[in-house]
Amino acid sequence: MLIDVSAIIPTKNRVLPLTRMLISLAQQSVQPLEMIVVDASINDETKQLCQSQIINLDTNIIYHRATETGAATQRNQAMKYATQNYIWLLDDDIIFEPNCVERLWQALHSDSQLGGVNAMITNQKYLTPSRISRHLFRLLHGRQEPSYAGKCIGPALNLLPEDNPSLPKVVSVEWLNTTCVMYQRKALPEPLFTDFFTGYSLMEDVTLSLIVGKQWKLANARTARIFHDSQPGDHKNNLGMLAKMDLVNRHYVMTQVLERKTAQDYFKLIVLQLFSILASLSSGKGWLSLPNILFGKLSGVKEIMFKTSQTTVSES
Repeated sequence: MLIDVSAIIPTKNRVLPLTRMLISLAQQSVQPLEMIVVDASINDETKQLCQSQIINLDTNIIYHRATETGAATQRNQAMKYATQNYIWLLDDDIIFEPNCVERLWQALHSDSQLGGVNAMITNQKYLTPSRISRHLFRLLHGRQEPSYAGKCIGPALNLLPEDNPSLPKVVSVEWLNTTCVMYQRKALPEPLFTDFFTGYSLMEDVTLSLIVGKQWKLANARTARIFHDSQPGDHKNNLGMLAKMDLVNRHYVMTQVLERKTAQDYFKLIVLQLFSILASLSSGKGWLSLPNILFGKLSGVKEIMFKTSQTTVSES
């Protein structure tokens, strides 16, 4: 059965994972009416895949070349071609478990106030925090919670949902990732993402869902399950760039989306950054990466200070 959904996929040079994902989708009990693929690949392999016949896949695949490379910008481009009232954002490297899409669709329709629901990632989920992490979470959040699963606490620390059989099938959360998430189109901003997010676009999913969550409910469809076969890439190998982006983008979410701008909020951001650096030193590889990470963090501090000064000047 086809459902009134526009699926949106940004991709680049990953024809094999995309092939596995499409074959997996073809085995689902329901499929989206259309899928818009925005491709930044250097060859035509992805285009040829999208124009080929995949057994049992009834979804209409609409292919477009990316005008600009980047997860957020490619999704923005895809939205221009989406025709349906429900938007399904997903990565090109996921594998669906049976009935995943149907359960995601049913979860979104279980409450008219739900703006978006995401799937449970079986290999990336909330784990019971250690004693040190519990103290950190309490400090960042300002109070003790039985569980921090699915929350976005303090300086925009986003925690994954919990895969616990005792929980209901649809669990309220505070943020949603873009790995496999379905939204009501009317709940989404235009454009999906601002031009702040470029390239790897770390934290763009947190930003989008927090904006939606200001007026709509958000939930995790716990029994709609996927495996995320996360692929390597140059952007993931540049630890200095990732360290900088983690700081700059998290600061953006903290101040511009959550509107947390007090001295206490900045103190919590510093604590979180120091904790992440210390946590990376648990292995020899972490110590070798330390200079790059420190350089990235310092570059991030400079960028934040520069943008803050520019904003102050423009406002005056």
